[in-house]
Amino acid sequence: MGEMEQLSKTEIQQAVRTALAEDVGTGDVTTLATVAESASANALVVAREPLVVCGSAFAECAFHELSNQVKVERVAPEKQHVGAGETILRIVGPTRAVLTAERVTLNFLQRLSGVATLTAKYVDAVKGTKAKILDTRKTTPGWRRFEKYAVSCGGGTNHRIGLFDAILIKDNHLAMLRNEPPNAIEAAVRRAREKFPNLPVEVEADTADQVQQALLAGANIILLDNMSLEDLRTAVGWIAGRAKTEASGGINLANIREVAETGVDFISVGAITHSARAVDIGLDFV
Repeated sequence: MGEMEQLSKTEIQQAVRTALAEDVGTGDVTTLATVAESASANALVVAREPLVVCGSAFAECAFHELSNQVKVERVAPEKQHVGAGETILRIVGPTRAVLTAERVTLNFLQRLSGVATLTAKYVDAVKGTKAKILDTRKTTPGWRRFEKYAVSCGGGTNHRIGLFDAILIKDNHLAMLRNEPPNAIEAAVRRAREKFPNLPVEVEADTADQVQQALLAGANIILLDNMSLEDLRTAVGWIAGRAKTEASGGINLANIREVAETGVDFISVGAITHSARAVDIGLDFV
């Protein structure tokens, strides 16, 4: 768990080229029909509500894919909190390129800034506790690395990127091992360690018995799933630092502070990616 490595120029470019191909197709017929090839524009990308900036590299790439004559200045840096009316980017260049890249630019900025902004609200809600906000694999297909990057921009912590970089033994895994001695959790942890000795092992626990079994099995992290506040406090007391603790299930901005105050190390929130709304950002000619 931690902050994902920076997005590469290549993966940003690939994503932008796919988006432009989808949007532009054989040509931006409206712009080609109405705007002279020689026309030049000055434009601002402006926040229309308070937000955390994320995705400027995608915006720059979109403009440059249309014309290398477009100049983009980052007025507000990545991860910065800005207020309504504040400028994020300043753009100068061929009008056709600016107009044609506008929607793709805003789609990336609005979506990724939306994830960063919602994440920041959750991070702020647990400030003063030791709990860190984790993302999940509940992401837009094809956009996982981008959305997890946005989580880090909002101050959150990245959980595993996919199924390959950490072991998380969940209820359905345990169901398949329910007849294994001495219990499914011990068997699952043992097999995981034998097969992938260098990977951290996390176990999902729904009950007090499963928490105890996960502790005895030597799990690195215990996922306390859909537990009441009282049960979370009890489990944290039992574990007493012998494993990291993660709370999950039914968590929102209204109750996350109480969850954090139980003493858990991490709180995973699927909503910061799957339910983040696109924030309001506009591109205005000046």
